[in-house]
Amino acid sequence: MAELDTSGGGKGKGGKVRSKKQSTRVDLTAMVDLAFLLITFFMLTTTLAKPQAMDLAMPDKEKQDQQELTIADNRTMTILLGANNRIEWYMGLVDKPLTPPQVDNYGRNGIRKALIENAKKVIATTGDPSKGLIVLIKPSDQSNYRNFVDILDEMKVTNIDRYAIVEISDPDIALLKRDGIYK
Repeated sequence: MAELDTSGGGKGKGGKVRSKKQSTRVDLTAMVDLAFLLITFFMLTTTLAKPQAMDLAMPDKEKQDQQELTIADNRTMTILLGANNRIEWYMGLVDKPLTPPQVDNYGRNGIRKALIENAKKVIATTGDPSKGLIVLIKPSDQSNYRNFVDILDEMKVTNIDRYAIVEISDPDIALLKRDGIYK
């Protein structure tokens, strides 16, 4: 390996005698050990990602005297979670929907657009912002956990605070099968 001679021994150009300089060597072993100790310390003491959680109010299972609420059909939007990350939604009841059932996907141009439009229509119809859209979310056994989290995220993004998670019924499953998003 080539070395650089930093010694200044011998005579220079002017004929002056210069003193011989010792070459300096710095041992970096201790510095490398210190660097690895610091890296290990900071890796163990920092949090890489904080868990995110959404508050969800669930009804009390032990209450026996739960009441059934009657809600106007024009305020109710039902979202069915099907297979292959697909959604089907309609306004009203499954027996007599106010809008024809539509198959959609998640995202800005999918269910989010439908939620925003229907929320505006309901407020325009009722004339009272406190009587806004109520969404019924019905996950099927063909949907996965990510679909459920995605639809709850859409509720948060669109500022819809009235929604319920309901068991899916047989007519809803028949609707999903008819449109090919239930196997």
